[in-house]
Amino acid sequence: MTDALTQVCGELARGLIGDAEGARHDIEIEVAGAVAEREALEVARAVARSNLVKCAVFGGDPNWGRIVSAVGTTSASFDAHRIDVAINGVQVCRECGVGEDRSLVDLSDRHVHIVIDLHAGTRTATVWTNDLTHDYVHENSAYST
Repeated sequence: MTDALTQVCGELARGLIGDAEGARHDIEIEVAGAVAEREALEVARAVARSNLVKCAVFGGDPNWGRIVSAVGTTSASFDAHRIDVAINGVQVCRECGVGEDRSLVDLSDRHVHIVIDLHAGTRTATVWTNDLTHDYVHENSAYST
């Protein structure tokens, strides 16, 4: 029963992300290798809230520096020199340095999968968000409440 409820809630949450005004990408942020689940969640939320990350995805720029920068704003326990980042299966950041060629990352699909490995523990968390588009900004700035 719990698994079924979790699955339905996940589908509803992803549906809300997909229905956002003007959004073009649904971004799945998976954090692995955290000391505690709450730290993995804190890191994933920091990346999900980063307007710079959202803009980079919208612009088709697999900018791992913006992702690592958002990770650095958290209180999670990790060695900054060990962070790995993959975007859509391409490890663009290895040990907080240049990984595979960024031009290998295809950001044309609606779904974008970012994996951040902190290499500090065994806990994981996943958070969903969307990109920040011109249409999204226009839609949400064109009226007052």
